[in-house]
Amino acid sequence: MTGSLLFDAIVFLLGAIICVSIAKRLGLSSVLGYLIAGVLIGPYVLGFIGEEGEDILHFAEFGVVVMLFLIGLEIEPKNFWNMRKSIAGMGGLQVAGTMLLSYLFFILIDFDWKVALVISMAVALSSTAIAMQTIDEKGLMETTFGNSAFSILLFQDIIVIFMLGAIPLLSNTEVEAAADSHESTGNLLDGLPMGYQTLAIILSVVLIIGAGQYLIVPMLRRVAKTGVRELLFASALLIVFSISFLMEYVGLSPALGAFLGGVVLSSSEYKHELESNLEPFKNLLLGLFFIAVGASINFVVIAKIPLTIGGILLAIVLIKALILFITGKVFKLKLDQNLLLTFSLAQIGEFAFVLLSFAFQLNILDQEQMDIMLVITALTMSITPIISIINERFILPKIGTKESIKRPMDHIAKSQNVILVGFGHFGSTVGRFLRSHGIEATILDQDSNRVDVLRKMGFEVYYGDATRIDLLEAAGIAKAKILICAIDNPPITQEITKLVKEKYPHVELMIRAQNRNDAYELLNLGFENIYRESLDTSLALAKDVLSKLGFRKYTLIRQVQNFIKYDESSLRRLAMEPKGDDDYLFKVRKELEEQERLLEEDFKRGIVEYDIHWDSESIRKVLKNQQNNAKS
Repeated sequence: MTGSLLFDAIVFLLGAIICVSIAKRLGLSSVLGYLIAGVLIGPYVLGFIGEEGEDILHFAEFGVVVMLFLIGLEIEPKNFWNMRKSIAGMGGLQVAGTMLLSYLFFILIDFDWKVALVISMAVALSSTAIAMQTIDEKGLMETTFGNSAFSILLFQDIIVIFMLGAIPLLSNTEVEAAADSHESTGNLLDGLPMGYQTLAIILSVVLIIGAGQYLIVPMLRRVAKTGVRELLFASALLIVFSISFLMEYVGLSPALGAFLGGVVLSSSEYKHELESNLEPFKNLLLGLFFIAVGASINFVVIAKIPLTIGGILLAIVLIKALILFITGKVFKLKLDQNLLLTFSLAQIGEFAFVLLSFAFQLNILDQEQMDIMLVITALTMSITPIISIINERFILPKIGTKESIKRPMDHIAKSQNVILVGFGHFGSTVGRFLRSHGIEATILDQDSNRVDVLRKMGFEVYYGDATRIDLLEAAGIAKAKILICAIDNPPITQEITKLVKEKYPHVELMIRAQNRNDAYELLNLGFENIYRESLDTSLALAKDVLSKLGFRKYTLIRQVQNFIKYDESSLRRLAMEPKGDDDYLFKVRKELEEQERLLEEDFKRGIVEYDIHWDSESIRKVLKNQQNNAKS
């Protein structure tokens, strides 16, 4: 290395751009590209990275923390609580099974029992960075495999806390262990009674939850009012840094704390702002992390004992794969999802570096054992993308994929003044009518099959999730005049419309409501242009029934318009009323009676002379006869 920060940055960026571009062109994952870049610029090939690669690795691990914070933002507290069984069940089985078999293996090859136990702890952990990056890159988060992998990884992030607490107990010198523990973990609660430590941990979690509601959200509101986007980015980083520091302070995993913070803020109005600000930062750090992992592979150690390294590497991957496959079977994953889980988590994870270094400082591992395990850890992480490619290209095609893979969002080539979200039976009718009058809309839909069919029919429809601010910005929301929300999912409708109303108040919102109750909720949120999907259709049917029974057409058209006018007024009056009690039902009854009275009065006012032009020939003859009879 030259010692120049700028030169180092050029090397990292150039290596990443070249290797990742080639990897993607060959249909490989970006993770593999980053790892190859690390190997090439590392100390054993081109030599651009020396011993400082380990420091870079530790710094870049913060990308995992940011990743878990962003994952937490996608999971509301209720959904997180619903996942508790899969987290404890799948995660517990995987960790316990892997530790047991790994321990027996290392005892079998004549490792000391303490060393075998520490290494088995490290082996039980998988790489959150590699697994979640791959899942996100391929759009697999919503699949059974994605949810299962996330549950296991989250359990591992929790159990690593107890592993770090258990390792000092294996040290030969208790005093030395305590001192080194304090130095290595930075846990300022060391030395306190266990009860106080537990209380501090509980208070820290409560503090994060309380701060999310009463400190962080108000702070973000104040920052947002400044209109300075850089401050929002700085605030997002401050949140993650602060939570991570607090978790380290009480001896917990920073990644776990970041995830918890994300869950707490998942229901806030700044969820999407935090995501859009942190996503590029996360990707940059993860890329740096993968490069550092590749650079950390010690080829000198491999050259000295290649058979030993290869044998242990193979055994670890097979043990992890076996336990993962059994875990998937126990929890009844389909074969394709189980294979994805097995091959994706069969590596040793980044927290193994922490555990192994900690054990080395406590003199549990000697230098040779440490070198071997660090190399094997880096190698397992490096071969994971290759194993996954083999699975995806040669194994899964033979058994068939049972779950659809979420496709990436489309690139939006051009934007229009009107954005139409949802192009089902409701939205497509709106879009066709607009297009017939020369008004083109930027059409977004999240049903990938529908998008493909509509494109074959000649519609320019883009696939993507309209709850994501980056997609809306790509669709031109900043310059759009109108956004039509025509989807049939009320919670998603509210999420989209609230997001647009907050970020782009100049955009006029026109919103589909499924029914009257849905309309009530939208009105109470402050929206005005609400269109109940069944109202016009039901009135059109009623109008045609009366027409066939002899009522005059224009009279019916006028009555339909009056009905809508009276019903909309009633809707707004009832929207603020508490629902479900007898008082509400009484008010509804009174509203219905009043509507019927008004419509009856309108009808009795008589026939307007020019209404006759809307009448059928038979009705005209009847009316003419009535007039003649009246004259005579």
